[in-house]
Amino acid sequence: MNYVTALVQLPLVRETGKEQIRNPEDVARVCADLSELAQEALHVLILSTKHCLINRQMVTLGLADASLAHAREVFRPAIEAGAAIGIILVHGHPSGDPTPSAEDIKITKKLIEAGRILDIAVQDHVIIGKATESSKGFFSMRQAGLCDFGAA
Repeated sequence: MNYVTALVQLPLVRETGKEQIRNPEDVARVCADLSELAQEALHVLILSTKHCLINRQMVTLGLADASLAHAREVFRPAIEAGAAIGIILVHGHPSGDPTPSAEDIKITKKLIEAGRILDIAVQDHVIIGKATESSKGFFSMRQAGLCDFGAA
């Protein structure tokens, strides 16, 4: 019989970034580059207990007007990174208009429910567009009250 030994090293403490994400303005600043893409891309911001950004992960790259998202792709990086407080969903609208579509709201509600099962809170879903005189260039579903994100 041939035996192979595997050496596995696990860090005892995970160092997080110093950048705090406390509100949709912080999300918009960190993810401003999404406004320049020609197609929708859904990213997940993974947060520590002190709301520090652990990681920003693209989970899906979509079409010019849609990005398909499934809970397994959305929560996999959060589980791997040990998301302590939760995640923030963020995607860009290539049109520049950050107003959420009916599909954006529907997907967000499904992901909030999946997060509750996994005990990983979805803190918000921020849509990035382009700033204009009448728009700040992003839209927070939490601030607009479009979904029940629960206590965060």
